[in-house]
Amino acid sequence: MSAIACIGLGSNLQDRRANIDGALVHIGRTPGITVLKVSQYHTTAPVGGPVGQPYFLNAAALLDTSLDARGLLSALLAIEHALGRDRSRELRHGPRIIDLDILLYGSAIVNEPGLRIPHPHLHERAFALAPLAELAPQMLHPELHQTIECLLANLPPGKMH
Repeated sequence: MSAIACIGLGSNLQDRRANIDGALVHIGRTPGITVLKVSQYHTTAPVGGPVGQPYFLNAAALLDTSLDARGLLSALLAIEHALGRDRSRELRHGPRIIDLDILLYGSAIVNEPGLRIPHPHLHERAFALAPLAELAPQMLHPELHQTIECLLANLPPGKMH
């Protein structure tokens, strides 16, 4: 059995494009995951975290996966680590070489320690919604019962960065 998962990818250190491209290569080589589509790359201002950090490059990807949600999270965390991310040493919302987040996993709603799906802030972040809307504008947020396109269109003007 497989599921369609939507992930967000971001980087604001070193060669941001190469970091995201490298993550996508790793994801595509992971058993049980097929990359279906990748959005354009978007340059966005950091949200939260330390002032003065570099801008992010963000993207979204649709995956077909036979991994369950926890297995997908484990695979993404292993890829982050392989690419040089050390979550134990970084500031919350601070600069990072790569960030891989599960945004949606089919229509699943998961609320477990260390794993929340849909991503708890998806509906308020243009940097995640805009790339995802390119790939799956009619996909429904399973808790809010609104399309990705609608969530993006209804963001307050100050959130459209």
